[in-house]
Amino acid sequence: MLNPGDKAPDFDLPTDTGRVSLSELKGKNVVLYFYPKDDTTGCTSEALQFSAEVEEFAKAGAVVIGVSKDSAASHGKFRKKHDLTVELGSDTLGETVEAYGSWVEKSMYGRKYMGIDRSTFLIDREGVVREVWRKVKVPGHVKAVLKAAQGLKG
Repeated sequence: MLNPGDKAPDFDLPTDTGRVSLSELKGKNVVLYFYPKDDTTGCTSEALQFSAEVEEFAKAGAVVIGVSKDSAASHGKFRKKHDLTVELGSDTLGETVEAYGSWVEKSMYGRKYMGIDRSTFLIDREGVVREVWRKVKVPGHVKAVLKAAQGLKG
């Protein structure tokens, strides 16, 4: 389980436009958010809210990257359908999801299964985790993450 102050695990993931990796983003703050599935209600709302604030995150020196186990092609369709401006990394093998402790046991109607915990990590310019949000509820979340990103020293 990652906590503030821990070194963020590196990742190198395909996107619908290329690749994205933490090591290549050194020198920038990174908002890395994990979400369960492209084009579902909560995930779409979260992606739209992050996209709406992407310029404010940029002013804070931060890039926003969403990650799920969907394919890069699925991400491309999702981004195009909703005019999303956030980068979406495809972690089909679940290695990054697991490295960040976001692959968890869930329960629905008494049935237990493994799935992605909606979670967000704010990583500073040196690759250190500064904030962690787990079991995220979408309303108000993006504003809280933006405020934390704006609070990081430049």
